[in-house]
Amino acid sequence: MATIYDYKVTQANGEEFSLEQFQDKVFLVVNTATGCGFTPQYKELEEMYEKYHERGFEILDIPCNQFAGQTPGTDEEIHQFCTLKYHTQFTQMKKSDVNGENALPLFGYLKEQQGFQGFGKGVKALAMSAMMKKIDKDYKNNPEIKWNFTKFLVDRQGNVVARFEPTADMSKIDAQVAALL
Repeated sequence: MATIYDYKVTQANGEEFSLEQFQDKVFLVVNTATGCGFTPQYKELEEMYEKYHERGFEILDIPCNQFAGQTPGTDEEIHQFCTLKYHTQFTQMKKSDVNGENALPLFGYLKEQQGFQGFGKGVKALAMSAMMKKIDKDYKNNPEIKWNFTKFLVDRQGNVVARFEPTADMSKIDAQVAALL
């Protein structure tokens, strides 16, 4: 039976990155975008990274262009945008698909471990639900990634313990990360 540590992804520089490197750490896997309404979450992710990195916290940033083409540009341009605008220091991978036949196997595993559980409450959640109904009438009943900045939280034992949609309150994610450290 596969564990999260069996997966590998490709870094922006083309080198393979094994999730085995995150063994005994708490980490978030995030599909990101540079031109999305949720892109400012990079700031909060970087703050979380800086706050908890010394205690064994990592972030695996996987840019994805599958949602309204909101991640244009090369891997180098994406990296420059993130480091210059948000001063990100966490690990960034090559732009990749998270759904469909070309999806990274890692995302198949993550979706198997934590399916979609809704967008929550609030204006952004209602807006996402309305948009999803137009894109996929059955969106509530499948585990597919719905949009940019979906996050999966993994504990020190390699268990995928939570999935957060882009509408999730970042302070609640921060609290769950802190609890696992």
